[in-house]
Amino acid sequence: MPYVIADDLPDAPAGQRFRALLERPQILQMPGAHLGIAALLAKQAGFESLYMSGAAMSATMGLPDLGMITVDDVAFHIRQVARASGLPILVDGDTGYGEALNVMHMVRSFEEAGAAAVHLEDQLLPKKCGHLNDKKLADARDMAAKVAAARKARKHLYIIARTDAVASEGMDAAVARAQMYLDAGADAIFPEALVTRDMFAEFARRMPGVKLLANMTEFGRTPFFTAQEFEDLGYAMVIWPVSHLRVAARAMEELYAAINRDGGTMKMLDRMQTRAQLYATIGYHEYEALDSSLVATVIPEGMPQS
Repeated sequence: MPYVIADDLPDAPAGQRFRALLERPQILQMPGAHLGIAALLAKQAGFESLYMSGAAMSATMGLPDLGMITVDDVAFHIRQVARASGLPILVDGDTGYGEALNVMHMVRSFEEAGAAAVHLEDQLLPKKCGHLNDKKLADARDMAAKVAAARKARKHLYIIARTDAVASEGMDAAVARAQMYLDAGADAIFPEALVTRDMFAEFARRMPGVKLLANMTEFGRTPFFTAQEFEDLGYAMVIWPVSHLRVAARAMEELYAAINRDGGTMKMLDRMQTRAQLYATIGYHEYEALDSSLVATVIPEGMPQS
């Protein structure tokens, strides 16, 4: 039954529930799910936490991932995913939507919407996907100030600092930045766009005792590793940020081509959820039953007089 109508809504704040998952020895696996229906399907598959990608949210709005969406845009997505699934969500906070005060506003807005965790990155606007070239880095002290602002504003939100420094400044600089962000109050570190197994291992070796996030995106600079391989390399979390969107976009592309080619959807039925399957996913009958239990039907007696 969907959390939004269940009796067992989580009592603990989302950030506390996220921390509890990280206290377990196994790696925390978070597939991307930035829509309510995706969150329900991921939960149905057995995942206990979800990730919301800025790139996925931007693309859904028909926009590139260049830091163009707003705090309110993201909060809209957080609310639907949190309500639909009840799972703790890690949210992409991009560069914080401005400077320190903007970061504090973001943190409060995300917490109110239901987020469990956020990651901030040390790029300058217009920011880029971490796996693209020519990223412009912020001064490490400015990024540390944003991390400190997030820490000051949060009630329970888990704060992850992302550094994109490896590509342009090297491993030593990335490690130094990461340590500065930890000193400023980050709970964990996200080293973006590492390109070899040895690089992942080295970063983990140089950050002993620190919770680390790995990004397993497709068509980027990182080779394919499984969740278990990341765990063996010393990582506590792994995300597949845009995988769901890539699969869905390809499916929609094929659907529209089929309608245009065949004049209808008759050859695509085997690619679709049935009505019954969709209703089961979204809890249609549970909602229907709840409505009838709350609103008693009044049966008219006789006929009105003219």
